[in-house]
Amino acid sequence: MRTGWLDAHIKAALLKAPATLALALATAWGALALWFQPPPLPAVAAGLAWCAIGLAGIAALWLRRDRRFRVGAAVACAVAAVAMTAWWQTIRPSHDKAWADDVARLLDADVDGDRVTLRNVRNFDWQTELRYTPRWETRQYDLAQLASADLILSYWMGPHIAHTLVSFGFADGRKLVFSLEIRKERHESFSALGGFFRRFEEVLVAADERDIVRTRSNARGEQVYLYRLRATPEQLRAVFLGYLAQAAQLRHTPAFYNTLTSNCTTVVFDLARQIAPGLPLDYRLLASGHFAEYAYDQGALTPGFPYRVLQQRGFINPRAQRADAAAFSRAIRAGIPGVPPDETR
Repeated sequence: MRTGWLDAHIKAALLKAPATLALALATAWGALALWFQPPPLPAVAAGLAWCAIGLAGIAALWLRRDRRFRVGAAVACAVAAVAMTAWWQTIRPSHDKAWADDVARLLDADVDGDRVTLRNVRNFDWQTELRYTPRWETRQYDLAQLASADLILSYWMGPHIAHTLVSFGFADGRKLVFSLEIRKERHESFSALGGFFRRFEEVLVAADERDIVRTRSNARGEQVYLYRLRATPEQLRAVFLGYLAQAAQLRHTPAFYNTLTSNCTTVVFDLARQIAPGLPLDYRLLASGHFAEYAYDQGALTPGFPYRVLQQRGFINPRAQRADAAAFSRAIRAGIPGVPPDETR
């Protein structure tokens, strides 16, 4: 008799466990959303009310005798879920905010055959992370002169998380880097957790290497690695134009940065998949610090070298910190496998 009672309670608990987990996750998600996106009501009061309703819903799953409480908790959860969903849908991305200087302008491009005109190319002179001379430029490029592309990973949060950039090289020696970044307001700082909750818009930056790479290796002290990508001229052109299309889309329709689904690494993967649709999904797309290893496994890096060698030789910080600004791009490529000698002289 007792065994049957125990079995019945175990079965009931197993049936309630998924609903309990779902309610707990929803409660945690809503609390974080309210924290990172304060609604019109005071955020603390709204968060406490949301958590109280969520906990009441969990308790109602396990209280068998108080039917009125269970019904009341179910109604409260339903009303709160509808209100949360309605509020969440009102949060829209915008271009009209007081942006930080380094993301104040949006890239604008005109393409006429092989001739590309880019407006708002960033070329800041960074003395420190907080002290800099702003400079935005209009530049022209010849796509027929596209000669190379390099994958750059900048580590700022341990070995598993890195910022991903792609630098295109032209036959005349010029380099242009594309980087999908959060578009910070003047008072904001980056939060990986906030990136899950529509906290930041995103922006596609086109910049000179002396700006966007040098500030990471020299001004911020991040650990920066550079790898030569293996790509045909047609592939280089397709990815370059893909970045311009992404910039045009963001210019027309603002979008939120998302730490999981729309970030500096996923944009590279999405563009690469346009060329090679069979590229597999991989955990290293989330653990972006391992993205170069993923590229190596897909045959996208310089062949003929073990990955560890590419990684060791790709560490640019010592060379970057010794180089003057004018010779920066040449200096950081010294000894990089796949880079011809004329790019480092």
